Amino acid sequence: MRRADPAERERLGALFSELCRIESPSGLEGACAERVGAELRELGLEVEEDAAGEAVGGDSGNLLARVPGAPDAPWVLMCAHLDTVAPTAPIEPVVVAGGWENAHDGILGADNKSAVAALLVLARRYVAETPAVGLELLFTVGEEDALAGVKELDVSRLRSQFGYVFDHASPIGEVVVASPSYHRVQAEFHGAAAHAGIRPEDGRSAISAAAHAIAKMPLGRLDPETTANVGLIEGGSGGNVVPERCRLLGEARSLDASRAERAVQAMIDALHDGAGAAECDLDVSSQCLFHGYRTEPGAPAIRAAEAALRACGYQPRHIVTGGGSDANALEAGGLTCVNLANGTERNHEPTERVSVTALEGALDVALALPDAAAAIIAG
Repeated sequence: MRRADPAERERLGALFSELCRIESPSGLEGACAERVGAELRELGLEVEEDAAGEAVGGDSGNLLARVPGAPDAPWVLMCAHLDTVAPTAPIEPVVVAGGWENAHDGILGADNKSAVAALLVLARRYVAETPAVGLELLFTVGEEDALAGVKELDVSRLRSQFGYVFDHASPIGEVVVASPSYHRVQAEFHGAAAHAGIRPEDGRSAISAAAHAIAKMPLGRLDPETTANVGLIEGGSGGNVVPERCRLLGEARSLDASRAERAVQAMIDALHDGAGAAECDLDVSSQCLFHGYRTEPGAPAIRAAEAALRACGYQPRHIVTGGGSDANALEAGGLTCVNLANGTERNHEPTERVSVTALEGALDVALALPDAAAAIIAG
């Protein structure tokens, strides 16, 4: 295994900075996808774009490119997502105290452009040096929107025996072995408007209904594997009007699918209680947006990841996470896929950061994976 050389590290930093500057919130990944596609085509690779953009209402589909290995070599998938959460400030990447940050008060986009840049540098090396396994490079859209893009991918098109995403904001060395099922709960209360100071008894407060419901809900960490949250509540038209409508958005997730379902049912029961208490009508829906998975610690994909990490000087550590990634959807489609920590910090926050050491370390791990995977597959 040969770690990134100075030229590759320099290219990694330049690509990362350039990609971060291209704003690509979910649904608007087109400009970033165009830049990534151009980089891959410059290397002589064919780039396939699927119809995910059209399906999810975005301006780009998922991109797939292949770097062939030796004749009859097995294939391994490497995946990163092109979208970010919505930026709230211009993105100007700068290096401060050994780490990349946004010069403005807003996200950097290291989630997940650190991985996108690393995979592009990896592709450049292995186009020139035939990898030990064939590499399928997948760049997805809509990941931040409950994995919307990758859920439209026809997984049967892939040739890989297993795959990796580089999308956990924690120290390099952590290997995700379990990820939760995620349910979204939406509710709208319908009451009756009335003047709050003259005829309040004629009104039926939708906000009171929602407040009663939330007070009844089990929220926060319900057990070591299960969480529930109400993240949005909006309604009303003015302080002097009994509110006629109120909308609520919540979620429940768990590493145990049955516990997630029970948490959702508890939220729905509380919503009906709230509607009844305030004499309001209720429209409520819930949907499982992605399913959880567990990977056996001794699975080939895990053992290959551990070997690559050790080759780069990292001690592998198995973790479970409360977050989802494209790995959830790929697993649901039948492909074993491991989510690896990429060393980024405070993703989705204005103080998002990735150290230069972590950015380059993640590249080293990606470069080590083909040899490690080939050795494990060969037995």
